[in-house]
Amino acid sequence: MSRPGYLRRGFLVWLLIAVAESVQGTLRTKFLAPVVGDLASRQLGLCAGSLVVLLVAWATVRLIGASGTRALLAVGLLWLVLMLCFEVAVGRAFGMPWERILADYLPWRGGFMVVGMAVLAFAPWIAGRAWRAAGRSLEFSSHSSSH
Repeated sequence: MSRPGYLRRGFLVWLLIAVAESVQGTLRTKFLAPVVGDLASRQLGLCAGSLVVLLVAWATVRLIGASGTRALLAVGLLWLVLMLCFEVAVGRAFGMPWERILADYLPWRGGFMVVGMAVLAFAPWIAGRAWRAAGRSLEFSSHSSSH
């Protein structure tokens, strides 16, 4: 059973993801894009960003306290909505036109953010499945590492 407040804790974890993704995006733009080009760096960044999201989800899913499928998917939906709003807000704040922001989500225009957003949305559920596959409970306690 999910612990009360799991969406609040999910929000706090999303803040961590947003910071990690922002750092990853900044480093990608500064160091990778000049070498491989903007489009290729964004596509490589998608892989790196997805890995970051999955690792953060795996490391925090038990602390979030969402243990059922519905609760895990609710956290993922929260992360998706927050990240979409964040991406649009940051893009607009940096003067990107709507067409450029939208292009990141259209595979036929070279953007694969829709894949990254799907990974983000399902990351809590995937992390929960990974913990269960390892024979571990999603119930967190200070003694859970000894089980």
